[in-house]
Amino acid sequence: MFRERKPAMNGKKFRTSGLTLIELLLATGLVVIIFGGIALSYSSILDSVTSTELRTAAATVIGREVEIIRNLAYEDVGIVGGAPSGVIPVHQTSTWNQVEFLLTTVIRNIDDPYDGTLTGSPADTAPADYKVVEIEASCPTCNRFIPLRFTTTVAPKDLESATAQGSLFVNVYDANGSPMPGATVSVVNASVTPSISLTDTTNNQGQLQLIGIPTSTQRYAVTVSRSGYSSDTTYLPGAPQNPNPTKPHATVAQGTLTQASFVIDQVSTVNVRTSDAVCAALPDKNFSLQGSKLIGTNPDVYKFSTSSATDSSGMKTFANMEWDAYAATLNEASYDIVGTIPLSPFVVNPDTVLDFRFVLKLAEPKSFLVTIKDSGTGGTITGATLVLSKSGFSETRLTGRSSVEHTDWSGASHSSQDGNVAVGSPAGSMRLVGPPYPTSTEAWLISNTIDVGSSSSTFYAIHWSPASQPALTSARFQVASNNDQATWNFIGPDGTSNTYYSISGATTAVQHNGNRYLRYKTYLSTQDENLTPEIQDVSIEFNSVCVPPSQILFDNLVVDTYTLDVSAPGYTSYSTSTSIVGDWQQAEILLDPS
Repeated sequence: MFRERKPAMNGKKFRTSGLTLIELLLATGLVVIIFGGIALSYSSILDSVTSTELRTAAATVIGREVEIIRNLAYEDVGIVGGAPSGVIPVHQTSTWNQVEFLLTTVIRNIDDPYDGTLTGSPADTAPADYKVVEIEASCPTCNRFIPLRFTTTVAPKDLESATAQGSLFVNVYDANGSPMPGATVSVVNASVTPSISLTDTTNNQGQLQLIGIPTSTQRYAVTVSRSGYSSDTTYLPGAPQNPNPTKPHATVAQGTLTQASFVIDQVSTVNVRTSDAVCAALPDKNFSLQGSKLIGTNPDVYKFSTSSATDSSGMKTFANMEWDAYAATLNEASYDIVGTIPLSPFVVNPDTVLDFRFVLKLAEPKSFLVTIKDSGTGGTITGATLVLSKSGFSETRLTGRSSVEHTDWSGASHSSQDGNVAVGSPAGSMRLVGPPYPTSTEAWLISNTIDVGSSSSTFYAIHWSPASQPALTSARFQVASNNDQATWNFIGPDGTSNTYYSISGATTAVQHNGNRYLRYKTYLSTQDENLTPEIQDVSIEFNSVCVPPSQILFDNLVVDTYTLDVSAPGYTSYSTSTSIVGDWQQAEILLDPS
């Protein structure tokens, strides 16, 4: 009898059937990779075959169109409304194997240098030697189809002869004077038969050559443009809105060459803002903006001139602005211009974003705006000292600095106090509560927050008046600043909490520079119960992004003759006499470098 022999176990277990989950996942992944690769390869092959078939079809319809053109009379080989004029439409559709293609045709006369050229010496009297035909086939309904282009030439059967036509070369440059290839040129002339209305592009030298076109006097309307660029155009002389254009429609005379030049470049954006010196928006303010480029004279007609207004956020955006120098004028009688940033007129370069700001305040009678500039560069001068004076009056100001002034601390016009400071009694002052006035304690008051509009700030000094207090009384200050409106650490001129500002006009600690928000803390004390210190106004002198760099506005003046003295480090001092007669006037001072 035979017995079935069983394998020895040797303490181990053997799997006899089934797949683990890991093996199943690996097998599935392998199948996906293999068949996915096959599917991708098949799709790629299919796309390649389809593309080849489409390009073959496109070549066929182009070839068919070329044969039609070659069987036309030479004088008919041209574009409807083009130059040379002919019977071929610039755009047409052609179908092959149920696929519709769009054919775009361009035809130009060519001046071959073999027999001389129009601009040569001597000039070629018959420059239209032959025609070049460019045909492009595109398929708007096809996926990822690359347009196919074909170029051929067509020559006349007979020898050329002198022509009664002329030629027009359109030259296009950028703002730097460099030729601009690929610019779009539109040429329209309805006064010739057949009429001309063509659109073409400049070559690698930034030129479009129209050779052998009908003669016409000031009737070729030429417009040059490019996507994302400014445009330039000619104008019809005698038009009511521009009777004497600086660039009239082009003239083409028999046997001559007319060259017309145009300049375009990338457009820019100009943001006009209206605010005060601490960047608080002043909405809905009217202004005018005018470029310097003229398109007509006698009378002057500007290429860009508009009246507008800022919106509820104090801003107006102008897109697609051509590079130019623009002058901005405020049209608001109830506001005075404290200055502008940058100065007006301002230059807009191609492909830039420029922010222009009117810095304003409520109008005061007899205001005088002074602008200080470098006589050589025309640039701004920050840190110039201006002294406006007359008998019994003198005011000193520095360019690049502004100030926030507090003259009322009553009600909610201060942040907090210890209860021992009287505000509003009398109006516009703060003093100790009394009499009798407390002699054993020092009262304090913390101002509301001053927001200078930006953390790009410099603080110069703290001023108050009266600067001198009665004997046995004291008024002193500390200042705190931050960028979070929460951390208020009051310090004195040495940057610690152990010192105080006790002299009006004292320089503030450098720790405040670079902060947007500021508060001051006033400390009042007396040693005589019958006397109190009194503060009538406090001001903080600062610079920030909304402070005009080289302009000062003097206001609340009277009709009189004033002396204006101007000095600045590195410049020769200047002095002039100024008569204040109107409610608002201005002057520009040019300083010579010393």
